[in-house]
Amino acid sequence: MCGIVGYIDFENDVSGEMEIINEMKDMLKHRGPDSSGVWLCNEAAIGHTRLAVIDIEGGAQPMVRTEGEDKYVITYNGELYNTNELRYELEYMGHNFYTRSDTEVVLASYIQWGDGCLSRLNGIYAFGVWDDGKKTLFLGRDRFGVKPLFYTLCKGKLIFASEIKAILAHPNVEAVIDKNGIAEVFGLGPARTPGIGVFKDIYELKPAHFMRYNKTGMSIRRYWELASEEHSDNLSNTAEKVRYLVRDSITKQLVSDVPLCTFLSGGLDSSAITAIAANQYVFEKGVRIDSYSFDYKDNDKFFKRSIFQPDTDKMWIDIMSIETSSRHKYLVADVDSVVNGLEAAVYARDLPGMADVDSSLLYFCSLVKKRHTVALSGECADEIFGGYPWFHSQKAFETQMFPWMNSLPQRVALLNPDMAFYTDLEGYVKKRYIETVEKTPRLQGENQHEARRRELFYLNIVWFMSLLLERKDRMSMASGLEVRVPFCDHRLAEYVWNIPWNMKSLGGREKGILRLAMKGILPDVIIERKKNPYPKTYNPGYEFKVKEILNEILADNNSPLLEIINKEYVMQLMSGTNDNSAPFFGQLMCMPQLFAYLIQVNMWLRNYRISIR
Repeated sequence: MCGIVGYIDFENDVSGEMEIINEMKDMLKHRGPDSSGVWLCNEAAIGHTRLAVIDIEGGAQPMVRTEGEDKYVITYNGELYNTNELRYELEYMGHNFYTRSDTEVVLASYIQWGDGCLSRLNGIYAFGVWDDGKKTLFLGRDRFGVKPLFYTLCKGKLIFASEIKAILAHPNVEAVIDKNGIAEVFGLGPARTPGIGVFKDIYELKPAHFMRYNKTGMSIRRYWELASEEHSDNLSNTAEKVRYLVRDSITKQLVSDVPLCTFLSGGLDSSAITAIAANQYVFEKGVRIDSYSFDYKDNDKFFKRSIFQPDTDKMWIDIMSIETSSRHKYLVADVDSVVNGLEAAVYARDLPGMADVDSSLLYFCSLVKKRHTVALSGECADEIFGGYPWFHSQKAFETQMFPWMNSLPQRVALLNPDMAFYTDLEGYVKKRYIETVEKTPRLQGENQHEARRRELFYLNIVWFMSLLLERKDRMSMASGLEVRVPFCDHRLAEYVWNIPWNMKSLGGREKGILRLAMKGILPDVIIERKKNPYPKTYNPGYEFKVKEILNEILADNNSPLLEIINKEYVMQLMSGTNDNSAPFFGQLMCMPQLFAYLIQVNMWLRNYRISIR
């Protein structure tokens, strides 16, 4: 994995702007700590920072390829899982290759097929190709947006980068938010509207989209989307197909020239990845796979069972580490590590995020990076197979709102009266919800109940899955750790999208069809284990510390947060007897996480020197 950055200017010669592109590039050195490079011409400045995973010696970027009179320059962040198949096909068509890197295959694919190359790529990626002959920039992003890509049009320049901080490093770009940015942070946060960068005039190239930019302007198009079709396979064939696709996705993603591991919680998803990866490692290399689990100091003392978190992971991790013979390491974070990491997590994301859910992952990834460069993780299975509680909730069916967010009145109350009037938080959130629902791929003749269920799945894939993918990318890449997500394979998602609910929820269980598919691969006790999310801290010391910090912010008249919030309401929340288990967002963000989120908002406004206008 890597960091990509660049800008195009058709009005001014940028070939001498080495200092600017280097400064932008260096903002992404955490994403690519192994090497970096830049390429400039009159119209384009292209930069890259590299995390070397495949072909350590031969994959340097920006990579330049000349075909006849034409010159192409690529800056690429990603991992391609069908590299060999594409290389063979391209060689048959007359292309020569000089490295083993997937970067060269992506560039040759673009030269051969243009934007049609995207439909052939199986992987996670965001890349830019500058066609020096046609004076055109091409930007492409993977189907689910596993790899990030932001851009802005500013003073005649198109500026793009993996992370917003690199865009803000350009001298022409200001850190500004308007009422829409405030509505994003307080109405939808820590989620974010697809395509919106929160900062004014900064946008995200949406997943499954590509852009062309030249002297005539910009064009953006979608190249892939889920299609709703009748599912014709019986139960047995469906389980067999799911088993094949899951196994194939995991084994394809084990290719690496650097140390690789798995994240193991003892749940269905991470256990499937670890079991299949472990078996493949023994078969191919004759070695045991490494695995890691995450928890918090003293969580065993303070854990409280709930509908969202029915038990702790330790027993299940022990079962799976023994079952797979993995070389397992338990990683533990204390309260100070989690609280002290809140600021670093904001910088990693360039936005306020999931509070300790982010900062703890950031801490854990920094520890994993000491021994490994690549990890496999179980994100996306819940969104694709229907694992969350709200998939099984009548209230979610009946309420026309994001099912993971029942806190809209509280969110409105967080704003001071002037800011509440200025932003129209409720109207903004409902507008974003309706926009998404209206784009749900429909199946003709589907009854109203199943059509609504399809809406819920689409909402989760477009919004909640994107949030968790963004979290995993930023927190891992902040430490130079590449995390792959096998359940995000588009072939698996395409197939599971059309599996009917009575199969998906086989036996009345969340992810029932996946449980059936894993028979013979996982122990029955793991298959039957109830879903448990990423662990959170239950230590009351965490809430005490975030309240202490937030009180200091509220007492400081120079705190930028005070320009936005209703101070009295926040103080009331902190002093009241609240139900700390009531979710503010999703399953993991409750009242202590709300306080930490407000701390992160203040850090963000202050550290990025954001103007509100």
